[in-house]
Amino acid sequence: MAKSTFETSTSSSAEGSGSGVVVTEPYNEKPPKKEPLRTRVWDSFKRNPDFHITQKGQVGADGQVFDIESAAQNTAESPLARKLKGRHLQMIAIGGSIGTGLFVGSGKALQQGGPASLLIAFSLIGAMLFCTVQALGEMAVLLPVAGSFSAYSTRFLDPAWGFAMGWNYAMQWLIVLPLEIVAAAITIEYWNSPISPAVWVTIFLVAIVSINLVGVQGYGEAEFCFSLIKVIAVVAFIVLGIILNVGGGKNSDYIGGRYWSAPGSFNNGFKGLCSVFIIASFAYAGTELVGLAAAETANPRKSLPTAVKQVFWRICLFYIVSLTLVGLLVPYTDRRLIGQSSSDAKASPFVIAIKDAGIVGLDSVMNVVIMISVLSVGNSAVYGSSRTLAALAEQGQAPQFLAYIDRKGRPLKAIGVATAVGFLAYLAATSKENEVFSWLQALSGLSSIFTWGSICLAHIRFRRAWRIQGHSLDELAFRSQPGVVGSWIGFVFNVLVLIAQFWTGFAPIKPQYGPPMTGTLAQVKSFFQAYLAAPFVLVCYIGYKVMYRTPVMRCKDMDLKTGVRDLNLTELLADEELERASWPRWKKAYKFLC
Repeated sequence: MAKSTFETSTSSSAEGSGSGVVVTEPYNEKPPKKEPLRTRVWDSFKRNPDFHITQKGQVGADGQVFDIESAAQNTAESPLARKLKGRHLQMIAIGGSIGTGLFVGSGKALQQGGPASLLIAFSLIGAMLFCTVQALGEMAVLLPVAGSFSAYSTRFLDPAWGFAMGWNYAMQWLIVLPLEIVAAAITIEYWNSPISPAVWVTIFLVAIVSINLVGVQGYGEAEFCFSLIKVIAVVAFIVLGIILNVGGGKNSDYIGGRYWSAPGSFNNGFKGLCSVFIIASFAYAGTELVGLAAAETANPRKSLPTAVKQVFWRICLFYIVSLTLVGLLVPYTDRRLIGQSSSDAKASPFVIAIKDAGIVGLDSVMNVVIMISVLSVGNSAVYGSSRTLAALAEQGQAPQFLAYIDRKGRPLKAIGVATAVGFLAYLAATSKENEVFSWLQALSGLSSIFTWGSICLAHIRFRRAWRIQGHSLDELAFRSQPGVVGSWIGFVFNVLVLIAQFWTGFAPIKPQYGPPMTGTLAQVKSFFQAYLAAPFVLVCYIGYKVMYRTPVMRCKDMDLKTGVRDLNLTELLADEELERASWPRWKKAYKFLC
């Protein structure tokens, strides 16, 4: 008899009935039919079943307790999609946040401090940031949780400070989005476009939001492409700058260090140097995004250390080398460096250097790169703000609706809030544009300094808790190269930058061109435009501290386990050590640095 195409399972009798029921299942059963694309897209927006929110704890009936355990658990188990790859992280680390801060803001820094101040300030901030990102990498590889550094402040410092840092970071990126969209619209004006800025704002806003609605993989691919363009552009400018400096340009002879002698290497003395620090901080802002992306990385143990080490090369090559050439090619007395706003591409020293060389059309190419850069930073702004808001909501530190994460791992409602704030970019079409955006920029100006200082302090406290709770450094999957000493250097330097900014805000540099700043009201306005982020952070911290009476976390009580990815670390490190032993010397050196 031919064998049946169906396999018969063991027959069983139904209880309570005498009849035997034979259950047969086809072994070649066809896979279930796929739902139509429209249905699948619609279902992807539904709430993720792994969604969690920290509920407010209670002491008696007053509800004045922050549930630190649930907060740690929920950020560790966030249903964000883990789809970022190693190449995404590396490009985010190398060029993800290169934007107007480098291409345009460096012009203001050059004008206020001179080429020597430009080089010193960017080098010192870069060294501090190297220590900071190394510390962040160590914690993020061990604890790749949603919210990253704000969650680390909650866990290792004080939940109230974590609340303040979370909202500080969210506000920074929420405000950067309309600022960068306006910058892109202003860049279009370089070509004297007759089209209203509002039209360009609409196009750019739709493009940025659409990329983020694709999901974290869409963000990763877009940043990979954007960063690649920026990297190629900066490297090309460095090569061109060297050629122009030695006299290879169409309209120039040998320049060398001419502008360091006349008009000089410094402008406005020590105060000029201090004023450049905050511009440099704004230019470097976003480097820490590589830590925030750890929660959505498939293998942070493999991807994050390489990405963190890339920051060193980004600082050296894309900032220090390119700005050294800028200081050699453009004198700080050039009036074109004073643009109509901080986003005016015409004030870019990169564009000015190319125009002075008489190379037709290349200034327009550089402006296209600047426009791509600001769109890239706007893209990062939606990503950074939405993930931070979602993490705050998961910890019970923000409205609960912001914790909504769909089945594709997208924090949809947080993205919606970021988009709503992005509509402020339509002020670009009004006469009050510069006034409004000066105050918006004031709110975000010092945000990065608070974030970086908190990362360093959290790492110091984390290392102390790690030792007190009986762990050794050999148990860490990745160790910061400068260690705790580097974190202390980073923390102290951030405090010094805050002091320097307080001084330059209270007693600002007199404008080189135009009417001088006079009157008490003008000085008060100047101070708050320089220091507005500080009172915002203090109000958040003190208000939350008073309301919830949160304790400063003690090292022996810190949670060092929740959120650790399952790794057989001993076996993993042994395999890696064995692999490293077979490498030639050049590869060992390369892997140490990269």
